[in-house]
Amino acid sequence: MSTSQWTTLPNVDGIPENTKLLEAVVDFEKDKDARVAVIYGKDGCFCSGWDLDSLFGEDEKGAMNMSKLPGLLGPPRRNLISKPMIAAVNGLAVAGGLELALLCDMRVAEEDAVFGVYSKKYGVPLVGGGTVRLPALIGVSRAVDLILTGRGVSGQEALQMGLANRIVDRGTAVGEAVKMATLIAKYPQEYMLADRKSVYYATYNAKTHDDALLFEHDNGKEIIAKGSEGSPGFPSGAGSEDNGSDAKKKGKKPGTFHRL
Repeated sequence: MSTSQWTTLPNVDGIPENTKLLEAVVDFEKDKDARVAVIYGKDGCFCSGWDLDSLFGEDEKGAMNMSKLPGLLGPPRRNLISKPMIAAVNGLAVAGGLELALLCDMRVAEEDAVFGVYSKKYGVPLVGGGTVRLPALIGVSRAVDLILTGRGVSGQEALQMGLANRIVDRGTAVGEAVKMATLIAKYPQEYMLADRKSVYYATYNAKTHDDALLFEHDNGKEIIAKGSEGSPGFPSGAGSEDNGSDAKKKGKKPGTFHRL
């Protein structure tokens, strides 16, 4: 499995780090060889959100600077990253850190991970997509519970409510997320990205049920047409786990992923 650029970022905490994170996401999207991104925190914490001291500085300078970024944490205010991202959550994913995790397609959480809207305790509202993505993922009732109470959610409860996709042992989230990224990167990307786009359209953009169904049809039929015209491996299911060894035999790279 070949890999593209590897970038380790500190926990997001202030404008300089946020800018680096946004730049890393933009670079990932531009990198034609990078198929999946894994984002993780250092020093036992995924991300605890914005540095409130810098946000509410003298003369409310920090708050007034909010418009200079796509969001307080950079990427979360983006509508949709063009390629899959997986959050490897260790320790706290709270406040803006929760919103950063919600931006990702999937969340691999360690058993001692904690998700929560802790910013509520300090009178700071969600401004990085939390009120949009959280109810879409876990339902309005559960989202309102977390947002209004500000309580922390353990990894196991996060898994039960659909906030986490996998629960793993402590210290293994990054490795498990990379395994998932490796699997996803092996599949024919055009087909996978088409389905991903249809899912998010149905979730966030479709005006009606029929609208979502028609979008899926129109979005998918061009891919099917390309396959019927002789797209490599279309009939034989290239990219599947059963055929992964075939790609190696033919000297092809299964794909690449990008770690943020």
